[in-house]
Amino acid sequence: MSHTAIYLDHNATTALDARVLETMLPFMSQQHGNPTSRHSFGRHARAAIERAREQVADAVNAHPSQVIFTSGGTEANNLAITGISACYGISQIAISAIEHPCVTRPALAMKQRGWQLASLQVDTAGKVENTQLDAILNNETSIVSVMLANNETGAIQDIAGIAQIARNHGVCVHTDAVQALGKIKVDFAALGVHAMTLSSHKINGPQGAGALILDKRIDIQPVIYGGGQERGLRSGTENIAAIVGFGAACELINTELLQRTGRIRQLRDHLETGLKRLGAVIFGAGNVDGSNDRLPNTSFFAFNEIEGETLVMALDRKGFAVASGSACSSDSSEPSHVLLAMGVEHDLAKGAIRISLGAGNDADQIDAFLHTLEGELARLRQLTAIAV
Repeated sequence: MSHTAIYLDHNATTALDARVLETMLPFMSQQHGNPTSRHSFGRHARAAIERAREQVADAVNAHPSQVIFTSGGTEANNLAITGISACYGISQIAISAIEHPCVTRPALAMKQRGWQLASLQVDTAGKVENTQLDAILNNETSIVSVMLANNETGAIQDIAGIAQIARNHGVCVHTDAVQALGKIKVDFAALGVHAMTLSSHKINGPQGAGALILDKRIDIQPVIYGGGQERGLRSGTENIAAIVGFGAACELINTELLQRTGRIRQLRDHLETGLKRLGAVIFGAGNVDGSNDRLPNTSFFAFNEIEGETLVMALDRKGFAVASGSACSSDSSEPSHVLLAMGVEHDLAKGAIRISLGAGNDADQIDAFLHTLEGELARLRQLTAIAV
C-alpha cells in the first residue's frame, strides 16, 4: 500500500474544512452556554445558532425561519416522511425506486401501518419518468419524495417538474438534497417543494448536523419530543459546534461553488476518459438526446466479469479509497438497488464501483488511480482465467 492514501469517496463523507473547524473550536472549548438559557452564555450560543440558520438558508434560497436543524440527513428525512404523514389519515406515499434507505425505510414503516406505497420508476439514465406521476397521483396521495441527486450515479432529477405535477394534485413534495448541496446550485424556492433535506458532512462541514427546510404552510408533527427546540419539531439541546460548522460550510458554498464544480467536472471527465479506455461501463453517463444531468464529481462504473467488492478491496490495499455504492448500505452483498432499477443486469451491477471527487483531488491522483486500476484489472482477470 502507498504511504499516502488517496480519498475518492466524497459522496460518503468529506474532510472537515480547516476554516470550518476554526469557527467551531470556540464552541468546543470555551463558549459552552445552553441556547435556552437566559444568561449571557446562553444568549451567545443562541446568537451563534441563529447566525448558522441564516447561512444555511442563504445557501439554498430559503428564509431562516424555514430551517429546522437536525442531527443529519437521516433524521431530517425521517422527520419529513414520518412527521408530514402524521398529519394525514392513512393514504398513499410515492417515492422513487432509487431513494436512499433513510427514505425507503420510513416509507416501508408507513406501509406496515396501512399506507399504500407507490414506486416511481426510472429510465436507463436513472431519471424519474414524470409521465408516471399523474396516473399514480390519481389515487389519493399525501406525499411524494424524490431525491434531487442520486448518491450512487449522480443523476439529477427534474424536481421542479415533479413538484409542479404533485402540487396540481394537492400533494406534499419532499426532496432529499443531501448529495446535491455543494455540487450544484440548490434553490428551495425555485424547486417548488414543501420540504428539503440537507446534511453538513457532505459539504466539508462536521458530522452530526443536518437540516430540514420547510414551507411554513405545511403541517408536520415532531418525531422527537422534549423541550420544544427548533419550533417544537426537534427537541433536544442543540449541537452548537456542529451547527456553527454547518453554517460556515454553507457560507463557503455560496462563495466557492462555481470554482469548485468547474475544476471537479474537468477531473471527472479526465477520469472517465481513462475508464472508457480500460473498457468500463459508466452508468447514467448520458441520455439518448446527449444531455448529461449528473453531479459533476460522481462516476459509477463497472467492468464485465470483475466483482466490485473484490476490486474495492484490491484498490484499498494499493492506497485508493473508493466505494461499491452507498456507504449506508455497504454491508449488503446485493447489487445496487439503483442500478437494478435502471435495468442494469444483475452480474454487471455486482461489479459497480463509485468514485466521488472532492476538493482535495487533483489530476495526478486520477492518473495514479487509472494506472493502478489497469494493473489490478489485469491481475484479477489473470486469477479468474487460472481458476477457470
